[in-house]
Amino acid sequence: MSNPARRRVVITGIGAITPLGNSVPEFWNGLLSAQNGIRSLPWAIEKKLTTTIAGTVQNFDAATVLGDRKYARQTDPFVHFAVASGAEAIKDSGLDLAKENLERFGCILGSGIGGLAEIEDGTLTLHTRGPSRINPFFIPKLMLNAAAGNVAIRFGLRGPNFATSSACAAANHALGAAFRTIQYGDADVMFAGGSEAAATEIGMAGFCAARAMSQRNTDPEHASRPFDKERDGFVMGEGAAVVIFEELGRAKARGAKIYAEVLGYGATDDAYHMTSPSEDGTGAMKSMENALKDAGVNPKDVSYINAHGTSTEYNDKTETLAIKRLFGDHAKKLMISSTKSMTGHLLGASGAVEIVATALAVKHDRVPPTRNLTVPDPECDLDYVPNVAREARVTCAISNSFGFGGHNATIALGKFTG
Repeated sequence: MSNPARRRVVITGIGAITPLGNSVPEFWNGLLSAQNGIRSLPWAIEKKLTTTIAGTVQNFDAATVLGDRKYARQTDPFVHFAVASGAEAIKDSGLDLAKENLERFGCILGSGIGGLAEIEDGTLTLHTRGPSRINPFFIPKLMLNAAAGNVAIRFGLRGPNFATSSACAAANHALGAAFRTIQYGDADVMFAGGSEAAATEIGMAGFCAARAMSQRNTDPEHASRPFDKERDGFVMGEGAAVVIFEELGRAKARGAKIYAEVLGYGATDDAYHMTSPSEDGTGAMKSMENALKDAGVNPKDVSYINAHGTSTEYNDKTETLAIKRLFGDHAKKLMISSTKSMTGHLLGASGAVEIVATALAVKHDRVPPTRNLTVPDPECDLDYVPNVAREARVTCAISNSFGFGGHNATIALGKFTG
């Protein structure tokens, strides 16, 4: 299915820290059982924010997880999540890094905002205690490339390494860049994904000011409701995921477990508005179309779409329109779901956790549901796998991520058959 002139790429390891749990098994089981990861935030209630709920990571002590209290103090939570996800992905992959040529191993991670907690703390310190009291790790903690850099340092990865920052499309851009890096021979293994920890006071207050988030504060379990007529905005989430992309030949040679083959990547921009999608869905449609063209896949061969599905009025109906325009009559046969209904919107990390969900759907022929879809929007009239996971053959799937700035990025995965 993929272009034979380029090296084939497969997924051989996955790791995730999410509002549904701090490991891939917890995350996957949470998705399949339609669990809720959205919770009330007591501090947000105290601050009288208009939105006081978010999908937050629970029971995660960075010093314990990372095994180094000093290192945990010197790094931001979005780095903690990325390093922990990377460690799980390595273990899952069966790679013995001590025996590998790490100059052929790289890392590309996306983040929409980076070390926001450090920016918040540093600004407060500056104004209350003066510049001499600023943390000497202030800059290294807040940099958007801190996650990618720390993962490389932690695991000794000396191949291509950088960060992508394109709002909520950041992780998919990272995945696409990592895919290309292996395809064209610049590395053999790439750690790719995204991390975000923006559910801070300034982060929440900023999105509240933008009037983009749900205000269903007394009912957090039902606040994130993509494609539902009663949706009233997105719910912020936090966490990270890292997937290991590997050149097929070396993966097979070492007997690696393969979740899925990475078939294609597409990216576009709406060039329309900084925060709203193009109303005709052209950018999103072209992103999906480009990914399938890159993969050599006919739209009729796609089984499942992990939608961007933010639970906002314009995104959900625009994404639905884009799917209809590209897939035509086949759109009615597609299974589509938004896992943000359970995790919230992880911003720059959303594409990373969603590619994990998509890869597992391809591997196990299980499609996670869209939680809280009880009152269908007439303008969102496709099969969004409402409320209950579904067993169904998934031969080819795509995962969409769309971000402020009009950024669109799509990854296509296929079932590995040899």
